[in-house]
Amino acid sequence: QVQLVESGGGLVQPGESLRLSCAASGTLVRINAMAWYRQVPGKQRELVASLTRGSTTFYSDSVKGRFTISTDNAKKTLYLEMRNLKPEDTAVYYCNSPFTSALYSWGQGTQVTVSS
Repeated sequence: QVQLVESGGGLVQPGESLRLSCAASGTLVRINAMAWYRQVPGKQRELVASLTRGSTTFYSDSVKGRFTISTDNAKKTLYLEMRNLKPEDTAVYYCNSPFTSALYSWGQGTQVTVSS
């Protein structure tokens, strides 16, 4: 069974940075094909960034140029480096498979709050 544990969120001011981590465990986890999602209360979860085939990246328009997705294969850990954070980045962030037909069980997520 796959377990995903997100961490690294917090309260920051606009313009600041955060690095999120996602520790993945379980023999079925493909750390070279993972994604970050975020969800705001009352809205659908949205794809923020993904990594497939170990090096092909995708970023949503709202985070392109500010967020960077990466992995540490040896540690089975996924990262999301977030720079120049904006209030609209406030959300609960989750990691999971980038393929909606092959999602793992969702973790608890990590809260990111950007506010002055």
